[in-house]
Amino acid sequence: MNETLVIQQRGVKLYDGEDKAKLDVGIVLLSTHQLIWRDLKNHECCIAIPLSQIIYFEEQAAGIGKSAKIVVHLHASPANKEPGPYQQSKFSYFKLSFKEHGQIEFFRRLTEELSQKRWESTPMSQPIPTATNSQVRGRHRTDNLLYYTLLCYTLLSSAILSSAILSSPVLCYTLLSSTIRFKSYLLSMGIANPVTRETHGSGTHYHLQLAKQLGDILLAPLEERGGMMALTEVYCLVNRARGMELLSPEDLVNACKLFESLKLPLRLRIFDSGVMVVQLQSHSEEEMISSALDNVTDKGSLTAEEFAKLLGLSVLLSKERLLLAEKMGHLCRDDSVEGLRFYPNLFNSQA
Repeated sequence: MNETLVIQQRGVKLYDGEDKAKLDVGIVLLSTHQLIWRDLKNHECCIAIPLSQIIYFEEQAAGIGKSAKIVVHLHASPANKEPGPYQQSKFSYFKLSFKEHGQIEFFRRLTEELSQKRWESTPMSQPIPTATNSQVRGRHRTDNLLYYTLLCYTLLSSAILSSAILSSPVLCYTLLSSTIRFKSYLLSMGIANPVTRETHGSGTHYHLQLAKQLGDILLAPLEERGGMMALTEVYCLVNRARGMELLSPEDLVNACKLFESLKLPLRLRIFDSGVMVVQLQSHSEEEMISSALDNVTDKGSLTAEEFAKLLGLSVLLSKERLLLAEKMGHLCRDDSVEGLRFYPNLFNSQA
């Protein structure tokens, strides 16, 4: 209950102490309560460790032929521990080996969660009791902390934008015009005042109203971007337009999950890699696959970066489209030291 995802990173190998675990490379997920490793292909193969079980952790730098690692030291196993891949271990620690980088940000977020200890305030195994006055005051402090954290992020973005003015006026103009155009969507629809907890309460009702407003204001930006936007991009775009009424990541996800039940023309989609996007309902999977196949066939081969330039999309979304076409058997890959490159699957085309 109240457990939320903080960060995830694919391409992570597990070590049982100094020994490589007999498991494939997978995805590591950090939530407010657990550290989770999941097999990339078999999602039923999943290992979870409560954050309360961690004593401390440390970084292990990359070397020649070695990936950067995070070493996690644990308390002794509790008596009620569920069965794992090993009945026992001679080590009191395990390692996360980051094959596709991302360890710096993951280390930072893990540090934050262990210092905040959010699992203590909302344990997963217990229902949340009725809030007392002191608990309400504590929640207000948490909400204020989140608010000012996001406010600092917005101010930092403004500082970065100021630097961009000096280094790249074109980039600055693009960002500013995007924000102004999105604000105009809000004003043109008569919703200059965004949905907030103060005006619409909390819980389900708040998320329902927020979902309806998002369904209105995201249509035009999505159409301009080819029918799909990464959830992180949606988050930044919406908060730039909302000004001081900043939206939390958790509220955005909860609202987007209601698109389908409200029969809105938008959908929240989660790719196999865990990347979350908002897309138009009319944005079909077949069109994405066809676009990827046509472009790769036309160019002979493409990387995600090259495909992104052709479509005017982010590299993240471009890669997901290529992976989707590969999953359906239309493309194949060459993963080398020069990077990941996709080619037409000649076996499929000549079948």
